[in-house]
Amino acid sequence: MSLVSRYLEANGIPSVVIGCARDIVEHAGVARFVFNDFPLGNPAGKAFDDESQRDTLEHAFGLLESAIAPRTTVQTPYVWSDDPSWRDRYLDGGSGEAQPAREGG
Repeated sequence: MSLVSRYLEANGIPSVVIGCARDIVEHAGVARFVFNDFPLGNPAGKAFDDESQRDTLEHAFGLLESAIAPRTTVQTPYVWSDDPSWRDRYLDGGSGEAQPAREGG
């Protein structure tokens, strides 16, 4: 999506990326980015959490209106869990142990 956003911007179409992988999206250099500190695959919020999903969209529309500089990032106030160890467990496959990164993927 980051590359699509850059293409749109280069052709005069403003865009906002909503995502979870801050390092990747910011490295790609998108013009406007709404960051949710959630696991990958959940950029707009938790499933069935209408309030946070609606608020995330409001952040995106607000950023589209208010961003005055390129590469503007806004972080939503939502958290995935009060226990920050979800990051360590996210890709462990339920084993409780961190798994090494897969090669080639």
